[in-house]
Amino acid sequence: MASTSSEPRAKHDTATKSHPLQTGWTAFAAILMIFGGAMAIFQGIAAIAKDDVFVTTRNYVFQFNLTGWGWIHLVLGIVIVLAGCAVFTGAVWARAVGIVLAGLGALANFLWLPHYPMWSIVLIAIDVFIIWALCAGPRKGEEF
Repeated sequence: MASTSSEPRAKHDTATKSHPLQTGWTAFAAILMIFGGAMAIFQGIAAIAKDDVFVTTRNYVFQFNLTGWGWIHLVLGIVIVLAGCAVFTGAVWARAVGIVLAGLGALANFLWLPHYPMWSIVLIAIDVFIIWALCAGPRKGEEF
């Protein structure tokens, strides 16, 4: 009788240990990475396709070529989307890469402030939340 009751428990333990996503915050961070990366892709395409879509503030502290920033956002967005998909696998390297890429995304959006301030602030907030969620890691008792 005792062997039958421990058998399903052992099966349940091995099933939960092999699950790649252990926390809801990690899954939410991966979804936000995919969303933020897609938005960066759209920013890049808009900046490359038509430079006059964005209004540039004059006499800003720093000025950059809009088409160049479009290419940077496009490439960074593609890499962030791919890293967000990799976070779904549960790999530790994907979390580390996600933290670095979210930091680069926040930096790129900070430099994008003269072109689209409100959108940049929203994406910076998303990137900061991604960094927090990926750094928080699984709770005690959970494996990743």
